[in-house]
Amino acid sequence: MTRYKITHLHKAGLSSMLSVIGTIILVLLCTFSVNGQKEPISYTVTMENPNNHYFHVSLTYSGIKDESVELKLPVWTPGYYMIMDYPKNIVSFKVSDGKGRSLLWEKTAKNRWLVNTERSSIINVTYDVYAFRTSVAESFLDDGRAFISPTGVFMHPAGKKESPVSVTIVPYEKFTKISTGLDPVKGQQNTYHASDFDVLYDCPILAGNQEILEFETGGIPYTVAAENLGSIDRSKFIEDLRKIVNASASIIGEAPYKHYTFIIMNRGGGGLEHTNSMAVFSSPMSFNSPERYKGWLSFVAHEFFHLYNVKTIRPEALGPFDYDEENYTTMLWFSEGVTSYYENLILNRAGLFDRADVFDALKSSISNYENIPGHLFQSAAEASFDAWIYFLNRSENSRNITISYYDKGCAIGMLLDLKIRQESGNQRSLDDVMRTLYQDFYKKKNKGFTDKEFREVCEKAAGSPLPEIFDIYIPTVQEIDYSKYLGYAGLSIDMNPAEQPGAWLGINTREDGDNLMITYTEWNSPGYKVGLSPQDIIKEINGQKATAGLLNEILNNNKPGDKISFSVTHRDIINNIEVVAGTRTVRSFEIKPLPNPAPGQTAILDRWLK
Repeated sequence: MTRYKITHLHKAGLSSMLSVIGTIILVLLCTFSVNGQKEPISYTVTMENPNNHYFHVSLTYSGIKDESVELKLPVWTPGYYMIMDYPKNIVSFKVSDGKGRSLLWEKTAKNRWLVNTERSSIINVTYDVYAFRTSVAESFLDDGRAFISPTGVFMHPAGKKESPVSVTIVPYEKFTKISTGLDPVKGQQNTYHASDFDVLYDCPILAGNQEILEFETGGIPYTVAAENLGSIDRSKFIEDLRKIVNASASIIGEAPYKHYTFIIMNRGGGGLEHTNSMAVFSSPMSFNSPERYKGWLSFVAHEFFHLYNVKTIRPEALGPFDYDEENYTTMLWFSEGVTSYYENLILNRAGLFDRADVFDALKSSISNYENIPGHLFQSAAEASFDAWIYFLNRSENSRNITISYYDKGCAIGMLLDLKIRQESGNQRSLDDVMRTLYQDFYKKKNKGFTDKEFREVCEKAAGSPLPEIFDIYIPTVQEIDYSKYLGYAGLSIDMNPAEQPGAWLGINTREDGDNLMITYTEWNSPGYKVGLSPQDIIKEINGQKATAGLLNEILNNNKPGDKISFSVTHRDIINNIEVVAGTRTVRSFEIKPLPNPAPGQTAILDRWLK
């Protein structure tokens, strides 16, 4: 067991002595304010040298009565189902008491620091956080942007997650704006309040020179903080966001927040939902064409509707959170996939998608998983539970053994919605399920629901049991009868396998310098059966030097049954392999109206989609 005893001053190399003095003054001011409000925990974050990519964090914790305090840093962030091991970014951890005397501490686990208080009622903690990953779940700092993903920056005292917290941000001198869903503290510049750590961890912070747009709807203010919107028509963009907000709120009947912030960063990927904000990446190219813009609006609608489905309407496992380890649930197909389903309905109800757009989106979701081998191996429930080891840890074999719970969950959401409409005589829908879950569990009980309770709510809305969906389609990989469910709304779906032209091997490749490398081999394909493997280097095809162009030419000009020879290498092993080309079949899952629907079918379609 190693113990450390060092001064609380932040040594040269990460900040100057002047910065330290300024930080101490800020901490003292913040402590006085927090103590005045009976808030014992406060933070100050500085970023004096942003291109070194370190946030300097000062934590003051007062009112301590224990002989030791354990400080913990989360290892993941809600909504991003992957262990991130944020503590690897923590350096220069130091602790002192209220009089500036250094205190002993020891690290007891990867994310835990145990401090001997020596009976001091106040401890001051400082540490630096390395932040240089472009992700909605990780912090980033340079001279253009400071993005704070709170779970990776703010330690909390063990057992004190329910304590109120204040955060003061001291931005880089060239930054002019701070955007966050946290509530500002009146009279204190760049200082924010959270009622507890769950709220703090749910509110990312962006400091920089972002463009600010504002609008109001339903008496609630909304802020758009965007790094680069390009030449987009701002008025139209704001009006489209307003439509998305109103269409989403109309499903539940109310908004569970006092204000909302859209954080839109440039040059990155992904998005992450929060109760009164979202953090997303974008590019001006997202707005360059009508189709790209529709895709962008779908993305925004998805993240926005999450403030209901997952943040307030949630499975029992998804709150209150255990930030120390995985939080398992078999219902991410609902939390994520049904949100994907609702993004289409929201845009349709907002007048931004027509029926054809919704049909195309549903077709895409279904074909995404039905046309890969993974749908034969992994169910929606299994994909949800195993998200922690599979979804954000993609490998060259992922498509062979896994599916996306976003895609299959979207399809199951459609099945549930249409089945409830059919069984209830078109009087109820999945909307009724969402409202019941929101009111009965979030509002009345302030808790999540079990799988059993979710099923009960769905079956009550339908007015009948739903064994096919809950006993077969969710927990197993059995083929889904899409035609039956879409038929309730007078729609057909093309599930016939269509042969694709040319020869098929079942491999994907990319050129890596002068080499042609296999990146994926489809399960049970001709290439799979003869042992062509990802990471193999194809040296020759039919005796000619392998190139991507040559491979495409051979595949286009050959037919199923033709033999193609390969010379491949891996780990200094050379293999000469002959492959008999096969036939690739793909199902389109195209959705179309039936030519002569019955009146009841038309009525369901009309109530379902505008």
